[in-house]
Amino acid sequence: MSSIVGKNIGGRTYYYLVRSERVDGKPRITEQRYLGTGEDISEAVAASAGSPRSTRHLRFGDVAATWSTLRRLGFVDTVEKLAPGRGMALALAVLHRATAPGLSLEQWWRDSAAARFVRPRVRADLVSDAEFWRLARRLSANRLATIEQAHAARLLEHLGAAEPVTLAVDVPNFDLALLVTRDGAIPLVSYTQGTQARHGEPFEQTAALLAGRLGVRNHPTVVFDAEQRAGLHGRFLGALPIGEYAGLRTRPASARTPVDPTRFAGLTALDTRELVDDGNRRVVLTHSERLHAAQSRAFEKSLRAATRRLDGLRGRPREHIRAELARITRDRWVDRVLSTAVSGDSVEWRIDEFTRARVDEDYFGKQLLVTSHEDWSVAELVTAYRARYHLDGTFRMLQGPANPPWRWTPHRCAVHELIGVLAAGVVHLMRHEAAENGIDLSARELLETLGGIGETVLKYRSTGGRPRTERLLTELDETARSLFELFELDRYAPRRL
Repeated sequence: MSSIVGKNIGGRTYYYLVRSERVDGKPRITEQRYLGTGEDISEAVAASAGSPRSTRHLRFGDVAATWSTLRRLGFVDTVEKLAPGRGMALALAVLHRATAPGLSLEQWWRDSAAARFVRPRVRADLVSDAEFWRLARRLSANRLATIEQAHAARLLEHLGAAEPVTLAVDVPNFDLALLVTRDGAIPLVSYTQGTQARHGEPFEQTAALLAGRLGVRNHPTVVFDAEQRAGLHGRFLGALPIGEYAGLRTRPASARTPVDPTRFAGLTALDTRELVDDGNRRVVLTHSERLHAAQSRAFEKSLRAATRRLDGLRGRPREHIRAELARITRDRWVDRVLSTAVSGDSVEWRIDEFTRARVDEDYFGKQLLVTSHEDWSVAELVTAYRARYHLDGTFRMLQGPANPPWRWTPHRCAVHELIGVLAAGVVHLMRHEAAENGIDLSARELLETLGGIGETVLKYRSTGGRPRTERLLTELDETARSLFELFELDRYAPRRL
């Protein structure tokens, strides 16, 4: 007779297949075969089922990490207190926008592992664009603003920042003004009629409006670029047109020092003072090797395009050639470096290499910042100024379909923008937490790395009883493993028996 026997060795149980027979009238083990631990046996049984009959790949890492963050923030409960019956709907809308804005809610729900771990459970037929807009229909403008403010308060509580250092920034491509944290550029509250729609009204007024909505006593720092500069008063940080400050622009590279090689590789800066708008201001000239290389490549591309177009004018009427010359050379710096002359029915051109070298040396990779903050480090100034560009990139990523299957109304625009701000806030919080743990990634890089952690569902043919299903996660590289541990994704990973 054969049986399986377990032996406890060192606190672990090991199993053996034994065959017993009677020898001299007494039962004796005549054959013994080692099988392994319970886990070994389980894997061997699973393998015996053969190849799976079908597989599916689901989004896991980005969805689980974002859901984990929403849970830590108590997002569903926060919304439920203000809009009963809509907490889960808004949470799923934020989760969807952060991880797959280009898909419909229905398609995203089918293609992700969210249904396996989102609690309380949600029926699949209730996760749809139509159902979301039905529930959002009764969310008034005041209710939307209250939800945003309550979520902002919860974010600050989570960050342990009762009186945060905040920035007022605009995201011009989305006509949106935001109050964000200096550290992490985490959106708190928004004003959906951004500075472009305020007809030249000083952005400081928008900043005060945002601060009032959040209820913070510390006035935010207004962040602006070189084209927005108005009067410099209050708390401000912005860029100056570097072409107007030749004395600073032409300072040798030896005058600059590294900012923070760990956080800002290849970034150097000169921290000094300059007369700006009749005031002696703190200014910081920065130079980024990465930006320098990108601008040099872009300029080289523009030059090649311009010379090709000039060569293409051969044989055209003289009047046409003269009209085209201004359009071809109007790109920034091209008119400085490229000299042209009309000769008959063609254009002779020459690149001034000396001027080209001066442009490369004096302008590329450089920014000139001016600020009222005497106590902020250069690294803090750079971080705060870059918030505007990080946010623009995040909102581009979270924009969603250009032509959705519904008709836009003012109310739907307001809801859509709120979901975008809430999603951006969650994503930037995740990015901030990753950076605090030594994982320095952009918002896009963070979500792409997490999105690379997929879940594969293997379905096997029935061997008697219900067909067996196995779920596996993709192999993790070092960065993905660090994020997996940081966001405690093991709590949401499929269990293996």
